[in-house]
Parts: sequence; structure tokens; C-alpha cells
Amino acid sequence: MHRISADLAADLHGIDSTRRLEQAAAAKLPAHSLMQRAGQSVARLAMAIVPHARVVWVACGPGNNGGDGFEAASWLQRRGFAPVVTLAGDEARLPEDARRSLARARAAGVSLDASAPARWDLAIDAMLGIGSNRAPEGIMASWLQRMDAALAPVLAIDVPSGLNADTGVIARAERWQSGAGARYCLSLLTLKPGLFTAQGRDAAGEVWFDGLECDSGTEPPIARLSGAPSPARRPHASHKGSYGDVAVIGGATGMAGAALLAATAALHAGAGRVLVGLLDPRAASVDGAQPELMLRNAETLDLRTATVVCGCGGGDAIAALLPRVLTASPRLVLDADALNAIALDTTLQALLRERATRGAVTVLTPHPLEAARLLGSDAATIQAERLGAVRALASRFEAVVVLKGSGSVIGGPGGVVPHINPTGNARLATAGTGDVLAGMIGAELASGRLPFDAACEAVWRHGDLADRWPADRLLTAGDLARA
Repeated sequence: MHRISADLAADLHGIDSTRRLEQAAAAKLPAHSLMQRAGQSVARLAMAIVPHARVVWVACGPGNNGGDGFEAASWLQRRGFAPVVTLAGDEARLPEDARRSLARARAAGVSLDASAPARWDLAIDAMLGIGSNRAPEGIMASWLQRMDAALAPVLAIDVPSGLNADTGVIARAERWQSGAGARYCLSLLTLKPGLFTAQGRDAAGEVWFDGLECDSGTEPPIARLSGAPSPARRPHASHKGSYGDVAVIGGATGMAGAALLAATAALHAGAGRVLVGLLDPRAASVDGAQPELMLRNAETLDLRTATVVCGCGGGDAIAALLPRVLTASPRLVLDADALNAIALDTTLQALLRERATRGAVTVLTPHPLEAARLLGSDAATIQAERLGAVRALASRFEAVVVLKGSGSVIGGPGGVVPHINPTGNARLATAGTGDVLAGMIGAELASGRLPFDAACEAVWRHGDLADRWPADRLLTAGDLARA
């Protein structure tokens, strides 16, 4: 068993492949072994979380997730803890393995209580696992509300109840928000993508993993955790040309700041030279605070050799430049208003698709609403199936796609396994941080990185900066760009 840290690269398996792995493992092992291993693992983590706890509330559901809870209660009872076990459902209708685990718990001295305790030091959520795709109802919904409202930590077995293990969408009858207490999740047998994207990160909290001594290598992953990039090493015998030119095009009237943020990020991320083509005709010809940025007329920028970052603060004015940008640029990051303009124009969409036929590189960096516009959908639909949305965009435009948000998803054409980024936090939910990311990706591309690798590395570093930011300092997009 180990904690999943942000620097770990790991395979993520969906519900279907996890079920197949579970069946294969169960066929090779003595009956009931997997559930016993799962329960022991849950108990070990529970004891580590609250080593001096007196009361541990184990809320069990009517399926095998509840059986894991019964096994955990058995172990806790034997170790001198006081587990209070509640069951949502009819004991007589439990699956066979869960009934056996309940019997083992009773033999260890555990009894079923009719209601939740008045107070507890740790709550174990053993109600609904990966097999449930419905919102918790009745007593389960009531128990989850109590857990969310309490200050005590919550440990979810496999997935938090109501969370879709594939998508990270949480189904709750009431408006759900993360509880007051610390949250933990022990993912069993496989790591599930839903724990790391959409609402999954808030619902799961700190994720731990136990493969239960089973091999998951027989099933291909549906996604991967991207993991930390290798440290950048620059040889002494290099020069500014070794790291390429980034040309940022954007910054229409009143929005020059967005383009300058992207340019600043590209500069501080290591681009050899950064040129800025501002669309605001009143923009200054030099940035006195950052003289390294070369301000140019966007219309006259030579795009044939540069890595272009296009769209940051581009407004409506960006549309007129996009045909030339899409045709001339060998490496291109499309963000913000460039994506919105393309979504409205089928001619621009055709030019975007044609780029791949001549070997040009494209990275799209939409947030959910921009992704929805490109796919003719809506943001709620995109958020309900983030992995699927990235696959659809990558296939439609033959491009690398970064779908931003909690657990940003990076995908590419040709059947590339999507990566989910584990870094970042709510400090990035401010204006301009997306422009910074676009500039960082541009710098990675200009240095010669392969497009998918460039996107994964920039997204990871972008989030990691926010994770390491001092708690007593406000994080602005400008600070992030310079960091």
C-alpha cells in the first residue's frame, strides 16, 4: 500500500477492466481472499490516519463494498479499536462474500448498530463502490451528509460513494461540496481515473493504493497519471537559438495583459527569444518592465520558424489573423479566443485539420466551455465525460488537447492514452493563469519537445508551482508567469 503523490506516473483502469481483473484474481485465489485482503488494508490505513481513535464509524452498503467494511471492522476490533458498524439495506440480501465478512466481523465481537454514533474519530465510507452509477438515497444519503458536515476525517473504500470511477462525476441528490474533515480514499486492485479529475479530487482527497497482490498488467489502462517530468538539463555549449523562438499573438484592445502573461511565462519557462504581436493598435512598442520581450506588429511577424501561441486576449480581432497563423506556423498553441473563433468558422476548422497532413504540430488548450463550443456541445456534457471529450477533440482536429480544470486531461491523436495531471489547486482559478499555461507549453515546444510530452510537462509544472506556493502569499497570474 502506498500514497499516490503528484510525481508518480501510474496506469489508471476503468470500471470494466477492473471488473475483469477482479474476476481473474478471484478465480486464482482461495474463496473470499480478495475481500479479506481489502479489509485488512483498509484497517491498516485507518489505524495510520487516527492511531489514537476511540470510535470508528464504518458505514456499510448492501454490496461488496460493504463487505470490505465488515472486514475492516473485524481487524479494527481485534486491534483494540471500537468500530461502530451500520448497514444500509437488508442483511439477508447481502452478496455471499459480504455475508461471510459480516459473520467474521460478528465472530470478532463487532455488532451492527441501528443508527450512526453521536460522535466519531474516523468515518469509513463503505457504502457504494464502482458498481453503482446512481446517487445515494435514503439512509445512505443521510449518512453521507453527516460525514460531510463533521470535522472528523473520512476514509472511502475504493471510491467515495456516488463517485463515478471512470469520469470523476459525483452523483448526489443534494448539491455536493467537500466536507469539513480531511478526506482519504484507498483505491483497491486498480487506480481509477475518476479519483483524479472533475469532482474526484475533492471527493477523494488523499489517495492511497493497494493492488491486493494482484497483477493489473493484463488489462490496458484507459488513462495514465502523467507523473513528474525529468529535470531539464541545458548544456553549456548552447545559445538562444537552441531553445527556439516563441511568438505570442493576442492582446486585442483592453486585453493586452493576457498576451503579455503568456509571453512572460514563455520567457521564464526558457524560450530562447519571445516576440509579442499585440492586436491593440495603441500598445506600446516596448515593455519597460520586461525589455526581453520583443514587441512587434502582429501582421508582420514571421511565423514560418517560430512556435506560435495564439489567442490569449485576442477578442474578435484574432479571427482575421487565424488563416495565416494556421497555414504558416509549424508549431502552434491555440488558446482562448482563437478556439472560440475556430468553433464558429468551418473554414478555420478545415485549416486546423489540414495542419496534421503536412506535419505541423498543434496543441489546443480549451477550458470546458471552449471545448463544448468546438464539439457543438455544452460545458456540463464535457465535464460529465472529460476523457471522452479529449479523445473526441484530438481525433477531430488531429491535435494534442489539454482540457483544463481540476485534473487537467491531456490527449492526442492516433490512440494515445490520455494523461491526467495530478498537480494544481484552486489558487489557479483566477484570470490569466490559462494564458500562463499557454506560454509555458509554447516554450516547451520551441525547445524541441514532442507535442504530447511538451503539454504534459508544462501542465504538470504549472500546477506544481501552485502547489508549492507559500500559503501566506497570494498567487496571481503574473507571479505564476515569473515563477
